[in-house]
Amino acid sequence: MTSDLKTYLDEVVNHYNCPDFIEADPISIPHQFSRLQDIEIMGFWVAMLAWGQRVTIINKANELIQLMDGAPYEFITQHEEKDRERFAPFKHRTFQYTDTLYFLEFFQQYYRRHNTLEDAFSQHLSPLDETVEKAIAGFHDLFFDLEHAPQRTRKHIATPARNSTCKRLNMFLRWMVRQDDRGVDFGLWKKISPRQLLMPLDVHVDRVARKHGLIERRQTDWRTVLELTEKLRAFDPEDPVKYDFALFGMGVLGEK
Repeated sequence: MTSDLKTYLDEVVNHYNCPDFIEADPISIPHQFSRLQDIEIMGFWVAMLAWGQRVTIINKANELIQLMDGAPYEFITQHEEKDRERFAPFKHRTFQYTDTLYFLEFFQQYYRRHNTLEDAFSQHLSPLDETVEKAIAGFHDLFFDLEHAPQRTRKHIATPARNSTCKRLNMFLRWMVRQDDRGVDFGLWKKISPRQLLMPLDVHVDRVARKHGLIERRQTDWRTVLELTEKLRAFDPEDPVKYDFALFGMGVLGEK
C-alpha cells in the first residue's frame, strides 16, 4: 500500500460521498424518513433485500412502505395479525411471504419492548472490541430467538459464524453508525464506533480491492472482510469503511 493509493482512494471517496449518491442507491429508502425508528426499520429491510439491480431493490422497498401505509414504525407497533395478509403478494428473488411474516413478527415484538434497533446490536459489543463481529453474530442469534423462527429465513440474515461476508449487515451498520458532514450516512447510533465497522464486501468491491492489492486471500469470506478492513485502517483508523464509497463506486458506477 502506498500514499499514492490512499490519495487516490480519498479522491474517489470525496467524489461519491455526497448527496448525489443517494437517489440511485438503496440508502435513498431510509432517507425518506426523519423518525429514528422508521429509518431503522426501512434501512434494515432494504439492506436485507439488497441484491440484484439497485432500481429493483428500491422499487421493492417502496412497495413495502406502501404496504405499511407509509408509516413503518406505526404499522409495525400497531398492526394486528390479520393486517399481515396484505403482504402475501410481496416477494423479491428468494425473499418470500414466510420471510416477510417473520420480519414483521420480529419487529413488532422487538419495538414493543425497545426504543431503538441499535440495542439489538450494541448489547453484544464492548467498546474494547476491535470490530463489530460480536454485534453481528449476537444480532443474528437474537433475531432468530422467537419461537417457530423459519429455517428458510436464516439465509437472509448472515452471521460470521457461517463465515459469510455479512455484506448487507455491514452496509446497514455503515448507514446507521458513520457520521460526517456529507449527508449520505445517518450517524444516528452512538454505542458503536465507526472505527469498529467492517467493509460491506460484495463481488464489485472484491474485484476492485483485489485490483488495487488490498486483498490477498484467495477466498471471499468473513476473513477476507477482516483483511480488507485492516488494510483500509492503515489509511484511516477511525473511519475505514468510508472507503466503501470508493471501492463500490469504482466497481458499480465505473472507474473514475
